[in-house]
Amino acid sequence: MADNRNRNVKPANGKPATAANPYAINLDNFSKRLKMLYSHWNKHNTDLWGSSSALTIATPPVSEDLRYLKSSALNIWLVGYEFPETIMVFLKKQIHFLCSQKKASLLDVVKKSAREAIDVEVVIHVKAKGDDGTGLMDTIFRAIHSQASSGDHNVPIVGHIAREAPEGKFLETWDEKLKSAKFELSDVTTGFSELFAVKDETELTNVKKAAFLTSSVMRQFVVPKLEKAIDEERKVSHSTLMDDTEKTILEPGRIKVKLKAENIDICYPPIFQSGGEFDLKPSASSNDENLYYDSTSVIICALGSRYNSYCSNIARTFLIDANSKQSKAYEVLLKAHEAAIGALKSGNKVNSVYQAAVSVVEKEAPELAANLTKTAGTGIGLEFRETGLSLNAKNDRILKPGMVFNVSLGFQNLQTETNNPKTRKYSVLLADTVIVGEKVPDVLTSKSSKAVKDVAYSFNEDDEEEKMKVKAEDNGNETLFSKTTLRSDNHEMSKEELRRQHQAELARQKNEETARRLAGGGANAADNRGAVKTVGDLIAYKNVNDLPPPRDLMIQVDQKNEAILLPIYGSMVPFHVATVKSVSSQQDSNRTSYIRIIFNVPGTSFTPHDANSLKFQGSIYLKEVSFRSKDSRHIIEVVQQIKTLRRQVNSRESERAERATLVTQERLQLASAKFKPIKLHDLWIRPPFGGRGRKLTGSLEAHTNGFRYSTSRPDERVDVMFGNIKHAFFQPAEREMITLVHFHLHNHIMVGNKKTKDVQFYIEVMDIVQTLGGGKRSAYDPDEIEEEQRERDRKNKINTDFQNFVNRVNDLWGQPQFKAFDLEFDQPMRELGFHGVPHKASAFIVPTSNCLVELIETPFVVITLSEIEIVNLERVGLGQKNFDMTIVFKDFKRDVLRIDSIPSTSLDGIKEWLNTTDLKYYESRLNLNWRPILKTITDDPEKFIEDGGWEFLNMEVSDSESENSEESDQGYVPSDVQSESGSEDEDDDSESLVESEDDDEEDSDEDSEEDEGKTWEELEREASYADREKGDDSDSEEERKRRKMKAFGKGRVPDKRPSGNLPKRSKLR
Repeated sequence: MADNRNRNVKPANGKPATAANPYAINLDNFSKRLKMLYSHWNKHNTDLWGSSSALTIATPPVSEDLRYLKSSALNIWLVGYEFPETIMVFLKKQIHFLCSQKKASLLDVVKKSAREAIDVEVVIHVKAKGDDGTGLMDTIFRAIHSQASSGDHNVPIVGHIAREAPEGKFLETWDEKLKSAKFELSDVTTGFSELFAVKDETELTNVKKAAFLTSSVMRQFVVPKLEKAIDEERKVSHSTLMDDTEKTILEPGRIKVKLKAENIDICYPPIFQSGGEFDLKPSASSNDENLYYDSTSVIICALGSRYNSYCSNIARTFLIDANSKQSKAYEVLLKAHEAAIGALKSGNKVNSVYQAAVSVVEKEAPELAANLTKTAGTGIGLEFRETGLSLNAKNDRILKPGMVFNVSLGFQNLQTETNNPKTRKYSVLLADTVIVGEKVPDVLTSKSSKAVKDVAYSFNEDDEEEKMKVKAEDNGNETLFSKTTLRSDNHEMSKEELRRQHQAELARQKNEETARRLAGGGANAADNRGAVKTVGDLIAYKNVNDLPPPRDLMIQVDQKNEAILLPIYGSMVPFHVATVKSVSSQQDSNRTSYIRIIFNVPGTSFTPHDANSLKFQGSIYLKEVSFRSKDSRHIIEVVQQIKTLRRQVNSRESERAERATLVTQERLQLASAKFKPIKLHDLWIRPPFGGRGRKLTGSLEAHTNGFRYSTSRPDERVDVMFGNIKHAFFQPAEREMITLVHFHLHNHIMVGNKKTKDVQFYIEVMDIVQTLGGGKRSAYDPDEIEEEQRERDRKNKINTDFQNFVNRVNDLWGQPQFKAFDLEFDQPMRELGFHGVPHKASAFIVPTSNCLVELIETPFVVITLSEIEIVNLERVGLGQKNFDMTIVFKDFKRDVLRIDSIPSTSLDGIKEWLNTTDLKYYESRLNLNWRPILKTITDDPEKFIEDGGWEFLNMEVSDSESENSEESDQGYVPSDVQSESGSEDEDDDSESLVESEDDDEEDSDEDSEEDEGKTWEELEREASYADREKGDDSDSEEERKRRKMKAFGKGRVPDKRPSGNLPKRSKLR
C-alpha cells in the first residue's frame, strides 16, 4: 500500500512551487475553473444543481486509505491541492472558507483573482486551535440567509454532497448545525459529476501521463515478470507480484519513465488473479496464493496509476495453453472491447457503447452473453469511477470531446472441460483508458498490446514431455528405456501428423486462393525485364557557332559541352560523349601512337536500346574511328579525358534515370521547437553516401511525419516518411558487432546517388583494438578484464539507447493519425534463425512476426510473409547435409528467391515455423527451374488448377506414383567394396545437382584408365583377329553373343557409375 494517500501537499496543476512557499496555487487555472463552476451552476441550476442558492462542501481529514471523494476532487480541480478539514461555501456574491490559519494564508492569494474573474468576494474564516468553530459556522449561515434567493421558497435551498458522511468532530459539528438550520438541503452530486466530465487540456495532459506510466509498467515490467516466472517455473504469489508492481509504479525510474515520483500514486493496489478464483470488480484484491500457470490457465492483471491525482487504468488477460473454448471467449471479448471503444465518439449516447459490445457478443457467441459484465466501464479522472458516467445500457447522456473513460469489459464465471479444478472455472477481462475525440477515440494505453498473439502463450509440449518422463521413471530402469523411446517416437509421430494435416488444409486453401487470384488476372502484371533505357536527347551544340575554335586539327575534349571534336576530312566534327562505347590507345615499335574510338550503334549485341537510337533508325551511324599521332603524350591525355568525362556523364544519366522512376514523397514536417524530436546520435547509414571524402556519422531524428538522417555535410541528408515505411526493425547486438534500426520501404528513395528500398542506421558496439605487445595475454590480465567490461558496458548502453528510441517512436506511431500506417518496430527472433546463402555469402537469416530478414550482410534480405505464395524445400533427403529453400511469391512475374546451403539440422525448425505462420511448404529431392514453371502457370492458369494446383510438388504423391521404378532399382545391391568407398564419398559438405555430370566424367576417366592396360578379353580378341587373318572365320555362336553383350555394356556409360556413388543415390530416394 502506498504511503500518504490523499495528501494535501500534492499539486495537480503541474506548476513548480517556490522555495519560500512550497504550495503555490495556479491562479490562471483557478480563475478559469471558477468561471466554469458559476457558469454551469447558473445554466443548469434547476436540472443538475437542485435549484440551490448556495453550495457547501466539507472536505474530511487525511486518510491512509485509498478513497475518491467529490469534495477532494473539487479542491484539486479548483485550487490544485486537497484541503482536509476545510469547509467551502459558494454563494452568488461571496465564497466562504472555514479552515486553519496555515490553509488560510495559502488561500489568501485567490481573493484578487475571484474578484477579477466573476466579481465575487472571498471571505476566509480562520478557526483557532481548540475552537470547535461553531461561532464561525453561524456567521456563514447568516451570510447564506442574507444572500440566498430562493424564489418561491421561504427557506434557502443549500446544495451539498449527500453521499459523503462527515468525519471528525469538526465536520460532524458542521453537519449537525447544517441539518438543524432552517435550510432545505439538496444533493448536488450530479452537478459536480457533469462539471468534471469534460476535461480541459491541462487535465488531459495529466491523464495521458498517468496512462503512459500505466501501460509502460504493464508492458515493461508486468509482462516480462510473468514470462520469466512461467519460463523458469518459479513459485511467486499474487501478493508478491502486487507489491513489486506497486513499487514500480511509485518509482517510475525503474522502467526508465521520466516522470517525477512525487506526482505519482496508485489508483488501487495492482490485481493479480489466477487458479480459478476471479473477481472482475475494481475492489478485488490479490490473494497470497501462488501464480498458477499450468495448461489451460488464465491470468488476469489489472493496475492503475495517478499523475497529479488524475487516474488511468489497464487490464489484460493472459492465456496459457488455451483450449479452443478459452481462445474463442477471448477473441469475442477482444472484438466486443474494440467495438465499445469505437463507439466512443462525440454525439453518441453513452448507452450505445455498451450496446455495441453486446451486439458483437450476441452475433459471435450468444452463449456468452449471460456472462458479460453489466457495464463496459465508467468515466475516469480525479475519481476512479465518476458517478453518472457509467457505460451501461440505461445511461442516455451524450458523449462530448474531452471526456475520459475506463473501458472495462469481461466475461465472468466461465467454465471449460478440464480435469483440473483450478482451470475449470475462469474469467477474462480487458480494460483501457480512452479519450473521446471529435472523430476517433484516443486509446491512451494501447502501448500494451492485447492482440491474441501477444497474450496467448504455449508451453504444452514441454509439459507433456516432462509428464511422460516422470511416468516412465516409476517403472524401473529397463522399462524406462523402452517406454520413453516409444513415447518419444509416438509423440514425434503425432506432432508430424498434426503438421501434415495442417499443411493439407493449407494446400487446399492455397489452391483456392491461387485460383481466385489467377482468375482475376492478379498475376498478369507487366514484366519489366529488359525495359528500354531512356536517356535524354544527346545534343552537344545547338548550332555551328557554338563550336570552340579548332587547334591544328587535333582531337579536342570539350568538358563544358560534354563533347569530343574529331578532325574528319579537314573539319572538326562533334560527338556527344554518351555516344562513345569505348576508347583505347596503343603504340607500335616505331613509337607511333594510335587511338581507337568505338561508338554505340543500334543492332550490335549488348548495346542498350536508348531513345535516340530508336528515334533515328533509318540513319547511317559511324561505328568506329582510328587516328594516328606521333605525340603519344597527347593521345594518352585525350583517352584519359574521354574516359573521365564518359564516366561522369554515365553516372549522372543513370542517377537521373533512377530519380525519374521515384514516387513523389510528401515533405517532411519538422517538429516545432516546443516538442524536441526523438534523436539517436553517431549513427552510420547503409547504403552509404557516395563521394571520395571521409565518411561521417550522423544523427537520426523522428519529426512530425517522418525521420531525417543528416551529417555535418549539408548535402548528406535522407528523409524517410512514416507513410513510406513498410516494415521497421530493431536488432540489438547479441552475437553481432552492430546494433541497428532498419526500414524497408514501399517505394524507392535516393540515398546519395543510390536508389534503394532498404535504409539502415547502425552503431558498431565494439571498437577495433590492436595489441601492440604482440604476445598472448593472460585471461586473468586486469587490463584485459577491464577492457572486456568496458566493451560490455558500451554494448549495453548502445542497446539501451536504441531501445529507448524505439519505444518512444512506437508511442508516437500509436497516436490516432498514424493508426492507418500500422507501424511498429519488429524485432528478429534469433531462436528461430538459421544459416543459409541468400546471395553470395553465408548469412544468419532470422524470422520476425511479419517477415523473414537478414540485416547484417549486404544486400539485405527482407521478405514479407504475406507476399509468399508457397515455399519449396529442395534437395531434401536422407544423407544430405544441406538443403535449399525456394520462396515463390504471389506475384508470379517476380523471380523466386533461393536460400542455398541451409544445414539439414535446421529442417525441422523451419518446417515448424512455416507451419505456425500458415505458410504452405513442399519438399523435393531436386532443384527446380522455376522460370518456365511460373511461365507455364501464367500462360494457362486453368490447366494449372485442373491439374491440382501446387500439388505437383507433393513428394509423397510422386513417391507413390514411382513405386514400381523404385522396386526395380532396389534389385541391384552394391558389394561391400562399393559401400565402403561410398561411405568415404559421403564426407562431402554439399551435394549438388551437377553430381550426375561429375559421375559421367569420373566414368570416362575410369574407362580411359582401363584402356591403358589390356584385359584378358582384349588379348583374346586380338588373338581371334589374328586367327581370322589366317583364314579361321568359324566364330562360335556363344562368342558372337558375348561380343554383343560387351558392346552393349560399353554403350551404357551413364549407367556405369563409380562404386562410391551408388549408396548416395539410394539414399536420395
